[in-house]
Amino acid sequence: MIDMSWVGGHQVWLLSLAGLSVLTFFGSLIALPFLLARIPEDYFVDPERHASRLRRLHPMVYVTVRALKNLLGWILVLAGVLMLVLPGQGILTIIMGLVLSDFPGKFALERRLASKPRILGAINWIRRRSGRRPLLPPRMPMGEGGH
Repeated sequence: MIDMSWVGGHQVWLLSLAGLSVLTFFGSLIALPFLLARIPEDYFVDPERHASRLRRLHPMVYVTVRALKNLLGWILVLAGVLMLVLPGQGILTIIMGLVLSDFPGKFALERRLASKPRILGAINWIRRRSGRRPLLPPRMPMGEGGH
């Protein structure tokens, strides 16, 4: 049972979380198609990860943008975890945060997910709606899973 005096005492905090939840939900609806459309169609074909386009920037700009991207990503992961018990799109927010974040094994995880026909089909459906060519399916190395 929820103690209603606690809810009343934390009303501003709870309304802020609800607002963040709504903002994240609509932001992810906008950002997801945009991000999926920007992936090169051969992104998963090569066993090695493509070089980041950000690398072309001045080194200080590159480090700053990468740090801000990772900070935003991990804030979204944390917000998504909170949304698992609070109102909001927890799983979707966690996924968006992981997409923005850099961590060891991320490319292998992305390849494993993209090797699933339903996931690749959903991604390519979004890409078609954006007027982009479909992603080529990953060639999974031996021992990395796959179909």
